[in-house]
Amino acid sequence: MAFINEYFLVLLAWGLVPSLAVNVLVLLADDGGFELGTYLNKIVNTPNIDNLARNSLIFNNAHTSVSSCSPSRASLLTGVPCHQNGMYGLHHSVHHFNSLDSVVSLPTLLAQNGIFTGIIGKKHVGPELVFPFDFAHTEETASILQVGRNVTKIKLLVQEFLQAAQSKPFFLYVAFHDPHRCGHSNPEYGAFCEKFGNGEPGYGTIPDWTPIIYRPEDVVVPFFVQDTPAAREDIAAQYTTISRLDTGVGLVLEQLNSRGLLKDTLVIYTSDNGIPFAAGRTNLYDPGTAVPLLISSPYKNARRNEVTYHMTNLLDIAPTVLDWFQLLNSTSPTFGSGKSLMPLLKKEIPETDSKIFYSHNLHEITMYYPMRAIRTRRYKLIHNLFSNSPFPIDQDLYMSRAFQDLLNRTKESQPTNWYRSLKHYFHRPEWELYDLKHDPTEVANLAYDHKYEKTLAGLQAAMLQWQMNTTDPWMCSPYGVLEHGFCMSL
Repeated sequence: MAFINEYFLVLLAWGLVPSLAVNVLVLLADDGGFELGTYLNKIVNTPNIDNLARNSLIFNNAHTSVSSCSPSRASLLTGVPCHQNGMYGLHHSVHHFNSLDSVVSLPTLLAQNGIFTGIIGKKHVGPELVFPFDFAHTEETASILQVGRNVTKIKLLVQEFLQAAQSKPFFLYVAFHDPHRCGHSNPEYGAFCEKFGNGEPGYGTIPDWTPIIYRPEDVVVPFFVQDTPAAREDIAAQYTTISRLDTGVGLVLEQLNSRGLLKDTLVIYTSDNGIPFAAGRTNLYDPGTAVPLLISSPYKNARRNEVTYHMTNLLDIAPTVLDWFQLLNSTSPTFGSGKSLMPLLKKEIPETDSKIFYSHNLHEITMYYPMRAIRTRRYKLIHNLFSNSPFPIDQDLYMSRAFQDLLNRTKESQPTNWYRSLKHYFHRPEWELYDLKHDPTEVANLAYDHKYEKTLAGLQAAMLQWQMNTTDPWMCSPYGVLEHGFCMSL
């Protein structure tokens, strides 16, 4: 086949790659955070993900390039930031956000090289010509509750996919809808979707899942969520859906294992963005961008049950997959923002002047709030391009118990038990600079402190260069527009 070149055959002879067809399995959580045993949460029950971690390299410094569902997924599948691939906001049909037609994605490149591609669960990107899959069961063809949360249905779809793939090498992308909140317009559905499939009247039953009910008093409250009864109830419901996600992960892995495929498969587990609480999803603060990342390689010399603090971006996933299939050097130049993580799976690599860049434009259609950011090991700089506008809140977060609790406590002048104030959360300055070594919670803005002028200028210059390199249409905002490669005043 096209991807089996001479170099690959030499590695095969040396025993450095699996002896059979190589495959990739990507397991993607929806708004999944660090509520996992692997990441030291002792309450939530995630035995299958934890077992995967014992056979994986565990990333403790991985970030999405944008903390929003469709833009993040498009960036993961194209290897370039959302302002470059064109997926500026959520891919709801009424919004009609799509990637640019000229963008080349992973499923396109892999299919061109004889690799059978499949997607099960939440797709939420388009157009079809940019993101074609040979096998597709998503919200475009069925209820997202079934293809994204019903882990028995997901298991059966994986069986169908493996039968359709036959003996071909494959790329399977299973995008769970858990633990995303359940709805928008009704307060009951602003909670997590823990009731679906638990046997209650009207919710049906998922045969392969036994719900775990967590007590609010037992949960671990992240530093960026207020410690109140309402927030604890929200987290307890989130835990139940995470346990369902974990069951799904186990069922998918068992389908591959029962067929002897895991020994030939690169397995990647991650999330599109941080959890849906204030300061989390849709923000470029670490709670919104930091994501779990586990990569399990069947290579004999692969690192297993080890931790790396290597600065990693989900833009690295596309080149890593291409590298696995020996396609990295023969691909479209659009795969230029990330780097392959394959060398890191064998040994730790020294970092020098590492940087991560972030690009956010909007979440829902009414949530236009473009931001750009750069992160080094020591500092993060955020540019709020429209800082004269209040920071927007997405619907399902706004209707949640946790956020309504924040609003009510603020309105009634009660202690919020939150690490920020809503006043400063809604109204942000144009520049935010944080010293992550001394201020990991990102609350002390140093951008207007004269002692940090040199640091600020250096990060601003690096960010501008990155925007130029990635042809950022917002490069000149908010003071001008980009025309023919030049910034023109408004």
